[in-house]
Amino acid sequence: MGADDETRKRLERLAARLPEGKRPTRRRKPRVVNFFVRYFDRYYRRHMNALRLAKWGAPPVLADDVPVVLYTNHPAWWDAAVYILLADRHFGARQNYAPIDADMLEKYGFFGRMGAYGVDLESRKGAQDFLAASADILAHDDAAIWVAAQGRFMDVRARPLDLKPGISRLVEIAPHAQYVPVAIEYGFWEQRGGEAFVAYGEAMSGSELAGMEREARRLHLEDRLTRIADRLSEDVITRDPARFDSLLEGKAGVGGIFDFTKRILARLKGQRYDPAHGRRDG
Repeated sequence: MGADDETRKRLERLAARLPEGKRPTRRRKPRVVNFFVRYFDRYYRRHMNALRLAKWGAPPVLADDVPVVLYTNHPAWWDAAVYILLADRHFGARQNYAPIDADMLEKYGFFGRMGAYGVDLESRKGAQDFLAASADILAHDDAAIWVAAQGRFMDVRARPLDLKPGISRLVEIAPHAQYVPVAIEYGFWEQRGGEAFVAYGEAMSGSELAGMEREARRLHLEDRLTRIADRLSEDVITRDPARFDSLLEGKAGVGGIFDFTKRILARLKGQRYDPAHGRRDG
């Protein structure tokens, strides 16, 4: 069930600390979101080889009448593009948002039309604004927030994951929400482009998490994400595409003189030209 009246009023009071023009739900524009979904789909296909979902890590079944917070590790610049693509494929019926660096949002204000909102956890006001903006979103039952919970780029192998306290604080303001760990990893297999690998964990009830002491809650959330990330890495290391479902594929091949030579040799042998280097998914 959605937020009770008391929780909803508390969220609305917290969100009211922001001027109307800075509230994420007022700034997000579906037309802009749809444009950038198409843009990043093409961009990803042009620059990466594939987006792969671990067969065991499919999105969990979630209640439709409560918001969801999807929290992830933060290994690379590509994370933002992966968020957009996953949100469209798996949570397209929801209104998707993501906190980004406040200075970046100030410089590129149009990100706010995509559902981005600013976060500056280095200052007290920044942390308060982050919670107020999140409250504005989580007051809506069809909302989803994608959070890079490490707060900075970190190598996928780094342990502990060192999640920032913000993810634990979100539980306190939105105990009615569902919380889902999502692991992301990147690698290069047999094609020129890189591969992104993702896996979802099971959803956690915010009401159960809210009963924990704040630091214990953060560590619990971190442990759940760590286990998903470790299992994902075990599959990535095998370089076996059969362990994954391909959500999106880019253009295969190495390019340049290498592909040109392969094309000529295939024609001379009367064979069909396949631009893939080595094996493809099979």
